[in-house]
Amino acid sequence: MAEAYIVAAARTAGGRRGGKLAGWHPADLAAQVIDALVARSGIDPAAVEDVILGCVSQVGEQATNVARNAVLASKLPESVPGTSVDRQCGSSQQALHFAAQAVMSGAMDAVIAGGVESMTRVPMFTPNALPAKAGLGTYMSPAMKKRYPGVEFSQFAGAEMIAKNYGIDKDALDRYALESHRRAIAASRAGAFDDEIVPIEILQADGSGTGEQHTVDEGIRFDATLEGIAGVKLIVEGGRCTAATASQICDGASGVLVVNERGLKTLGVKPLARIHHMSVMGHDPVIMLEAPLPATLRALKKAGMRIQDIDLYEVNEAFAPVPIAWLEALDADPARLNVNGGAIALGHPLGASGTKLMTTLVHALGRRGKRYGLQTMCEGGGMANVTIVERL
Repeated sequence: MAEAYIVAAARTAGGRRGGKLAGWHPADLAAQVIDALVARSGIDPAAVEDVILGCVSQVGEQATNVARNAVLASKLPESVPGTSVDRQCGSSQQALHFAAQAVMSGAMDAVIAGGVESMTRVPMFTPNALPAKAGLGTYMSPAMKKRYPGVEFSQFAGAEMIAKNYGIDKDALDRYALESHRRAIAASRAGAFDDEIVPIEILQADGSGTGEQHTVDEGIRFDATLEGIAGVKLIVEGGRCTAATASQICDGASGVLVVNERGLKTLGVKPLARIHHMSVMGHDPVIMLEAPLPATLRALKKAGMRIQDIDLYEVNEAFAPVPIAWLEALDADPARLNVNGGAIALGHPLGASGTKLMTTLVHALGRRGKRYGLQTMCEGGGMANVTIVERL
């Protein structure tokens, strides 16, 4: 079995809802990242054998195979195909797994994996609302609801369940959120994101350019205070989570270029990291967000590793209880977790978050001279992908 290597990794800076990326069609936004990956790696665009993009809300401007549309909007030749993946929030992490599997099998030598989500132009839950609007009921089958009573509860309820089950009080959630912003502020000011961010021109409402480049994650609150975070209204009455301790709605795109040894040799590219392990696991769909905990434990066992062997972790901050509970379950080091901040500060562009986190992880390993990194995230339906990479 061949190895899989990441040779380029890039992302847009996150855009707030209605913010600096709102003027971009999602396919065009993804195309900007695709072009950046090709330019940064220096490969012949025709050498890319497939483009696999994660996207959660595949309706409207993100419908009809947004990956192929992004290819046709990019500088890649039309001979390059594209396919779209939906594993909910882990969609582009799964895209990376599919790309790695393709090059490891030898079926392909160079594949772009990535994701895109314009949560401004295609709001979250749009696909769920359409059947009900058409008088067709919900996406949940009667058999699924019978097997899992309470499965219709929201992700917000799941976050509250985790906070309660792990004894995480509101003050701990608020403090975690503040730390996410503090780390993101420090990383942004230190230029830690400079090498990974693709500058994107800010467009006006009519699609015309402004000449201004978007290069700083728009969700970072540079004036964040514990008092301000603590004062935000609770999402669920009597609960513990607020919008301040949840991931931010975000527009964005991200991607990585994955090759095997033959690709390294024939394309003349140098690896940033090697895929050391990849797996995915299902868990309780009612609590929904707890899957990263058992999935990481299983992944480490399969990889023959301990959590102490991992230098940096990226655990998606869908809600603050998730990474806090993950730290407890894994007995992991908080200093190694989301060292440049997470989705609470930087935003969670759903289908783009998987390769967004991987892009940040690979660059953070390089900047810090570390070896192993682990990434995981909770996903709708009670799933979690886990990826372990080795910096080269």
